[in-house]
Formats: sequence, structure tokens, C-alpha cells
Amino acid sequence: MAGQETVYTAGRAGHIRSFVRRQGRVSNAQQRYHEEMMASIGIPYSATRVDLDALFGRAAPRIVEIGFGMGETSAAIAAAHPENDYLGIEVHTPGVGSLCKLVAELGLHNVRIIQHDAVEVLRDMLGPASLAGVHLFFPDPWPKKRHHKRRLLQPAFLALLAGRLRPGGYIHCATDWEDYAQQMLAVLTAESLLENTAIGYAPRPDYRPLTKFEQRGLRLGHGVWDLVFRRRPESLQTEDDRQDQLA
Repeated sequence: MAGQETVYTAGRAGHIRSFVRRQGRVSNAQQRYHEEMMASIGIPYSATRVDLDALFGRAAPRIVEIGFGMGETSAAIAAAHPENDYLGIEVHTPGVGSLCKLVAELGLHNVRIIQHDAVEVLRDMLGPASLAGVHLFFPDPWPKKRHHKRRLLQPAFLALLAGRLRPGGYIHCATDWEDYAQQMLAVLTAESLLENTAIGYAPRPDYRPLTKFEQRGLRLGHGVWDLVFRRRPESLQTEDDRQDQLA
């Protein structure tokens, strides 16, 4: 029902949830496409590693988007870059149904979706050095200071993300909250596996389209901060060397 929400404070492994499960209205179209498309492009959560080549039917660079919202940006990027495969992770059914609809309408073959907590997906289903990139666009800023611990980009989760990147792979974050941008920059800079591609914040890469919300904010003088870091080209560390300990 609209307006109801549940805050999840701890998952199976005890990590703090960064999202609120909002029981918002699912439109008839979103529900229909969710039911029809998830059977073919949806990947059920499992606490075992998945074979991405088998899931996508080919070998290609793999990019994960965490929290894709209503999916407009995800679909636009996937349509513009058919040479890459995109794995979207989102918990909210309206957004999943919306992206399913866009995938069907655009005839995209390089998108798969997991409707589950991103921490558990990255930890349990994806192997070390399996990703060419990670997109984290406009995550929930949890603006109140007492809620900052719920922000997704924390050192432990970033260590997990960095370990899933192949050498030279990138993580691209964007936010319209300046204090979250400052925290992101500090956390990213402190991760030893990563190096900044810019001095501080990065110009918005051409592949990330402006959303309607972002365009409105820019017209009103609001700031947007992009950060693009890459995994250093040094030799891979073993899974035992990178412990997936989540705060």
C-alpha cells in the first residue's frame, strides 16, 4: 500500500541496510512487465557464485548498477553500449517493473536484473575481478547525521566492490548531496586498490545521461558531483587477502 515503508536495519550477515523497502504503488504496466520479463532477464538471488557468461550468453565486459531507480539511465546506457553487459540491482518492484518495460520496448539483450540487497549480491554471487565497472548513481543520501551509518558507500562495502573489479575496472559514483560527495571522496581515496581518475571530483562522463530530476536541479543551481576511480593495475589479491567483512 502506498505510504507504508519498512526500514531494514540488519541483514543475514548483520550489515546495516542502506535502503527502505517502500510499499509504493505498482502500476498495471509495471506489474505486467515485471511478471513477463523477470522470467527471462531476472536472476534469483542465491548464496552461490553465478556464471555470468552463461547468464548473458556471451563473454563481454560486465558492469553492475546498484539501485537503478526507475531504470531510465540504465536503459539509455545499455542501449548506447551494446558491447557491454549490464547487471542492475534494485529492491523496489516499481523500478524493476519500469526497467523491464524499457528493456522490452528498446529490445535490449544486454541487461539482467537481480531484485535483492546489493551487499549480499556482490558478496555471494559475484566473484573476484569479475566486473569491468560499477555504477552507483544518486544513492539515498540519508541526510540526517544519525542516519549516516546507513549510507551505502562505507569502507567495508567499498573494499568488497574493489575486490570485484578487474584491474583497470572502474567505479563511478554520483550524488547531488555535497556532504555525501565529500564522504564518498574520502572513502574512495582511502581504498588502497583504487586510484582517482581526476583531481578530486570528475567531469560527468558522456555515457552518464542527465536525468530529468538532475536537469531540474541544475537549473535551480543545485550541484552534482561525479567521482570515477579505477582499480590499480597491480597483481590480483586472493580472496583470502580481501575479507568481505561488512560493517
